[in-house]
Amino acid sequence: MNISRGFAPALRPLLPLGPDRAPGLALGRAHEATGPAAAVFAALAAGRLSGPVLWIRPGWRRDSLHPEALPPFFDPSRLVLTAPMRGADILWTAEEALRSGAAPLVVAEPEAAPGLTPLRRLQLAAEAGGNPLCLLLPPEAGSSGAVESRWRCAPLPSRGGKPRWRFERAPGKAGPPLTWETGLEDVRAASARPAGLQKQPFAPIGFSGPAGRGARPPTPPQAPRAAP
Repeated sequence: MNISRGFAPALRPLLPLGPDRAPGLALGRAHEATGPAAAVFAALAAGRLSGPVLWIRPGWRRDSLHPEALPPFFDPSRLVLTAPMRGADILWTAEEALRSGAAPLVVAEPEAAPGLTPLRRLQLAAEAGGNPLCLLLPPEAGSSGAVESRWRCAPLPSRGGKPRWRFERAPGKAGPPLTWETGLEDVRAASARPAGLQKQPFAPIGFSGPAGRGARPPTPPQAPRAAP
């Protein structure tokens, strides 16, 4: 006789990336995006949330984000950039930021796709911090099954002079393969409509990186809840 008791997984709130039938990202989980339009994918998610956007980039990289390209997606004044000089500190910063709950979105650009243990640590930190969203932008796609969803991001030919993109989700925890195409006109339409989640201000981020490992992030505020 089977006496084991099964437990249904808790439903997590989804952040829709756009209006209508746009796919969503589970909050409180780590998602991976690669390809030449990975930064656009992160900017789309940022535009569907309110509060600061913590973006963690390697300090030795010569390229940089261009704030003048962000207004179609979100207000650049929300962007908080930090640039650790050691590869290990990129994921450490992301973990501490997620645990603090100080930012609804944490974007990290690690040297390589994290393995099972680092991903698990990130997701536990996000759960402890009130379910912020974690986006990882490694140079190449990873293989760990711990990531919630894995996306390949690429530009499409423009339409009427306006840029467009294709985002392809690999099969995994989030569901079967999925392809979503969108453009700048859709981004502007989405910015004029609520994302279906209550937009709640978050406490300001009190640190810019793990310069001192004794420094602790601020006390987490309440997590955003789904709008009625």
